[in-house]
Amino acid sequence: MPESRPLASEWLANGAVLLRGFAVELGEALLAHIGSISEVAPFRYLLMPNGQTMSIAMTNCGTVGWVRTASGYGYASNDPLTGHAWPPMPDVFRELAVQAARRAGFEGFMPAVCIINRYAAGASLHMHRDRDDTKDGQPVVSVSLGLPAIFRFGGQGRAGSVRQLRLVHGDTVIWGGPSRMAYHGVLPLEAGQHPLTGMQRFNLTFRSAKMPGRQSGAQRRPRATAGRSAELR
Repeated sequence: MPESRPLASEWLANGAVLLRGFAVELGEALLAHIGSISEVAPFRYLLMPNGQTMSIAMTNCGTVGWVRTASGYGYASNDPLTGHAWPPMPDVFRELAVQAARRAGFEGFMPAVCIINRYAAGASLHMHRDRDDTKDGQPVVSVSLGLPAIFRFGGQGRAGSVRQLRLVHGDTVIWGGPSRMAYHGVLPLEAGQHPLTGMQRFNLTFRSAKMPGRQSGAQRRPRATAGRSAELR
């Protein structure tokens, strides 16, 4: 497991750290599980409030999934596309997230959901901050797989300074505690070819999510560049 590997770490802010190459040795296993998960819960492009579709395809695994709702976005126990429960989170996913959080100083983190995003060339994620899933600043663990991307990490306000970090296959970013509400995003993905993912990038986002019926209201999903069809890919 990655816990035994020497790592290059870069602290981005209080409670936020980039672990270079943390998941690289697990890349093939993680991608194989993504393939199995997407056979049960296919990738889809969610609609934004303005009626356009996101440029990022997504699916979920875990006890809940991140979905479009009538009032915005939130968590649901069942996949609205299939009507069935989301695929269970693979043990290797969970252990990776737990170990990454521990390296960042967050003991006891236990992810309930893994949001799996798939990027093609040109796909991006606008600067946003996630409304808190928990009351105790539990972290987000974000794992990059495949093509490199430029990750933008800011502060608590839109007007603050923003760092631009080139993330490559296996890089893992963790932010929580005082940085849990930091703004972040991804610049448009540049075209390229990766030996494991071809012309795509995948991102695994682990969260300790509020269960359906206990959240304080639907959360708003960040905007992604529109232009892709809503067809399931």
